[in-house]
Amino acid sequence: MKFTPEPIPRPAGRPASSTPLSDYLNSTNQGVDAGYAVLPRSLAESMPLPWQQQFATLIAQFHQAYAHLQWPVYRVVPSRYERLVDLDEEQLAEAGYLMEIDSDGEIVYRTRSGTLVENPEQTTALVSVLDPIPHNRHGRVEPAGMAPQQTPQQGFPQQPGPQQMPSGGFPMQPGPNTQPGPPPTPPRGFNQDPYRSEQQNW
Repeated sequence: MKFTPEPIPRPAGRPASSTPLSDYLNSTNQGVDAGYAVLPRSLAESMPLPWQQQFATLIAQFHQAYAHLQWPVYRVVPSRYERLVDLDEEQLAEAGYLMEIDSDGEIVYRTRSGTLVENPEQTTALVSVLDPIPHNRHGRVEPAGMAPQQTPQQGFPQQPGPQQMPSGGFPMQPGPNTQPGPPPTPPRGFNQDPYRSEQQNW
């Protein structure tokens, strides 16, 4: 057997990260902060069926791994950062600040402990806002870049056949008048159980 003295070429591209989830969560602010990643349930349930099947498997594995912990009930409040000078008294109280007029007639801002806020124009606080995410079927939002899931006309229930595929590559879900059938076959190359695939590569 002959060995070449030339160095082995390195694969192109960056090496795979050992913290891919952390890397992604650090790169987005869509429902993510330093402690939590919030996923609107209505949007997740609007995703195509193969995506939901994969995600349900991953969530089940996550819950099984940490089932021994004492899980609380989380209350999620939609919020955004606003400048202190743009808030009213109710919003200031919610964020933990007070507004008062000092002896010179100037408006000053303090924390609940009485500490003076030096630069209120540059200081922001997290306050609750109306949720812009729809949370009912009537306010359904179709995923961007995917064909909307169609429903058969009333009085003509149809079971989607193998040729009824929207442009997004995912099988259409049956309408409300159809009988549930067997789960659709994922597109070619779509891994139904990524966790099992990971185990096979170990």
